[in-house]
Amino acid sequence: MRKVIVQQFVTLDGVMQAPGDPNEFEYGGWQKPYTCEDHLSAIVEQAYEAEALLLGRKTYEGFAAAWPSMTGMQGLADRMNSMPKYVASKTLAQAEWNATLIRGDLAQEVAKLKEQPGRDLLVVGSGDLVQTLMKHRLVDEYRLWVYPVVLGRGERLFREGSERFDLRFVDAKTLSTGGAILTYRPAYD
Repeated sequence: MRKVIVQQFVTLDGVMQAPGDPNEFEYGGWQKPYTCEDHLSAIVEQAYEAEALLLGRKTYEGFAAAWPSMTGMQGLADRMNSMPKYVASKTLAQAEWNATLIRGDLAQEVAKLKEQPGRDLLVVGSGDLVQTLMKHRLVDEYRLWVYPVVLGRGERLFREGSERFDLRFVDAKTLSTGGAILTYRPAYD
């Protein structure tokens, strides 16, 4: 059975919004000063461990607009462009860039994807999709890339009003620019 792995870039105060997009909101692009060679190496490793990406519409559209023209990056560009993608959207009529639209009940469709043989599904960004996955207890692992910056506002990964659940610590790695990759698995009842 495949796992759903949520990989998120977050600030110390939990903001996940626009780590790389300076145009999305006033603090967009906040992650840029913290990227480094070991950061890229860890992203490449994660991309090659996963079989496919599971993305929300907004993240998919941003990625599909940027990645096809990228090259290099320790092989990350080739991997991102060749990976299968599953896109959760109620509004897209079609998807390109090696992508399949998820139609129907999202929770049921993701549960079916998890039952298929193969390696894991990696969720990057996709805040609304992640909220749905958490609500239906479909997330098997959280890889939180925590950076030493506090924004004070912005969309958070764990939003106010979310249900309580416990996490079990699995691993921690530090990045040379002061960030840390913290891995947790849900401890569902």
